[in-house]
Amino acid sequence: MAGMTGKQSVRDMVLSLGLILLAAGVIYLFVPHDDTVPEPKRVDYRVELLTARRAAPYPVAAPEGLPESWTATSVRYRAENARWHLGFADPDGGYVALEQSTQEPSEFVEDATQGAAKKGTVSVAGRDWVRYEGERYDGLVLQEEGVTTVVTGSGGIEDLTAMAEALRTEPKPAE
Repeated sequence: MAGMTGKQSVRDMVLSLGLILLAAGVIYLFVPHDDTVPEPKRVDYRVELLTARRAAPYPVAAPEGLPESWTATSVRYRAENARWHLGFADPDGGYVALEQSTQEPSEFVEDATQGAAKKGTVSVAGRDWVRYEGERYDGLVLQEEGVTTVVTGSGGIEDLTAMAEALRTEPKPAE
C-alpha cells in the first residue's frame, strides 16, 4: 500500500495540471482578441496654445488648415527654456511634431531631430528651411531672431512640408 500512495499523488497532480490547462484554454477562447491598432488619442491644444502665446518671448506657431486626418496627440510648453511642442499623427500613421525654443540652436536641433544631419535647404511657403535627415526622424529647421522652429518626425518629407506650410503665428498679446 505504501508504494500506491506515491503513484496516486503523481497521478492526482498530473490530472490537476490537466484540468488547469483545460480551464485556461477555455478562458482563452472566450476572451476577445482585438489585434487592430487603436486610433491615436486626440488632444485639444487650444488652451495650451493660448498659454504658450502669452508666456513665450517669441511668436508661437501652430498649424492652421490641416485636414481632419491629422490628429493632435501631444502638447506642452516648458517655461524654463521657452520650449513649445505640438505633436501629430499624420494621415499615414507617421509622427510629425512642431518644436520651438529659445534654447541654443545647435543643441535644440540635435535634440528635436534626434541626431539627424543637415542635407541642404528646401523652400516652404517662401522661406528657406534647412532639411535634416536621420535614422529615426527627419526635420525642417527655420532659424529666426530669438527662436528656432523645427518640424520633425517619422512622417515623410511631404508630411513635414505640409506641417511647415500650415504654420501660423500670432503676435504676442499685449500685456
